[in-house]
Amino acid sequence: MLTVLLGLSGALVYGFADFLGGLAARRVRAVTVAAVAAAVGIAPLVLGLVVVGGRFTWTGTIWGAVAGVSGGVGVLLLYRALAIGPMSVLSPLTAVFAAVVPVLVAVVRGTALSGLAIGALVVAVVAVVLVAAVRDTSGARVTALGLVTAAVAGCGFGGIVLAYDQTPADSGVAPLIVSRVLQAVLLGTAAVVSGLVRRSGPTPPVPDRRASGGQAVPVGRGGADPATRADVAGSAAPPGQTVRLSTRWPVRLVVAVVACGVLDAMANVFIQAGLHSSDDPATLPVVSVLNALYPIGTVVLAGIVLRERLTAVQWSGIVLAFAASVGLALA
Repeated sequence: MLTVLLGLSGALVYGFADFLGGLAARRVRAVTVAAVAAAVGIAPLVLGLVVVGGRFTWTGTIWGAVAGVSGGVGVLLLYRALAIGPMSVLSPLTAVFAAVVPVLVAVVRGTALSGLAIGALVVAVVAVVLVAAVRDTSGARVTALGLVTAAVAGCGFGGIVLAYDQTPADSGVAPLIVSRVLQAVLLGTAAVVSGLVRRSGPTPPVPDRRASGGQAVPVGRGGADPATRADVAGSAAPPGQTVRLSTRWPVRLVVAVVACGVLDAMANVFIQAGLHSSDDPATLPVVSVLNALYPIGTVVLAGIVLRERLTAVQWSGIVLAFAASVGLALA
């Protein structure tokens, strides 16, 4: 039961963080938001290390580094995948791979799951697809490159869970600090490089890819929604016009990015705590699938804050997610 609660809490907090990052990414480049949020997230983790303790070990440091690299690469590949489109296909695909890869690894290791647990995991994966389903009006076609890029990005996010699962139980948040520092360095480097590339050439037109029928757009990791994750900046512009990137960050934007970074760090704490909450080998697949339900947090918060309506498909996904969580708690 505790494992399920921690897994769901991590997913919801991840979703809240992505919602705030998505709002911020409408004003500045998504990769910049992700980099700053990753850097901000270091502070609460260091504070947690001081308050609750933890220790740096070679094993914890190595797996923390793996998690940081895996997450950073996953975010960057997700930018690329959603730039290719269509996000109505690639966004759910990324979430599914993030859920399924750790499950497959656990099964290969010899983890035996009960019939109820298997059924609940299948229902949860279906819920991930339904909640992440959005309408895409960009007209982009599904391509092999887009599918492969989205799949590898999902594997990167799944790699975070696998890496945290390998950290020593007594290491506390120390591996998370290592992970966050490396991720901040990777994304910060990407932000600087992409900024220099943009400055050296003309500012490209910004397509209106946020049209999703007035509904919340599910997100992946990194603090930006799919509509802006393709390193697209600012508000949508009419065809043929350009949008200049904002150089000043208003107070609301700063607050959103800081909150995004803090919540994202908290979500990592929940996930790691869930992975170490039990000695049951089934803990890894349970946490990984629940973790992939992060779009629920985003669409729910978008409904509350932005008054965006959830579609019937998304509501059905939320209902299935609740049912799967109950099943996993009872398994």
